[in-house]
Amino acid sequence: MIIYNTNMETKKQVLVVDDEQKIINLLRIKLRLHGYDVITTTSGAEAIEIIRTQQPDIVLLDILMPGVTGIEVLSAVRAFSQVPVVALTAKPDTIPLALKHGANASLSKPFDPDQVVKMIGTILNSSV
Repeated sequence: MIIYNTNMETKKQVLVVDDEQKIINLLRIKLRLHGYDVITTTSGAEAIEIIRTQQPDIVLLDILMPGVTGIEVLSAVRAFSQVPVVALTAKPDTIPLALKHGANASLSKPFDPDQVVKMIGTILNSSV
């Protein structure tokens, strides 16, 4: 007898963009433990390409990065996608700029990883 799981839900995909490998590792572990598929990059330019080609369900985006900044990523992405973006920043005074450029929400570093998981769940459930 073959049993098919007809209500199999596909994992939601989260893109984590941060130039700090420790933050990427922490979020990757935490999000995978909560059932998310996680893609990571330390490059703003690569993040734009990943969003274009892999179309993640949500993006956690560091605002202060070398090279292509989070603000530049937001500006580029909003030209072709309305993917929900949570801006992560060590400088809270950059939050209004991130929201102006299309971030859906923001968190100041350091943050509680459980708070990140909760925020992702809230945003994804409200965009269904």
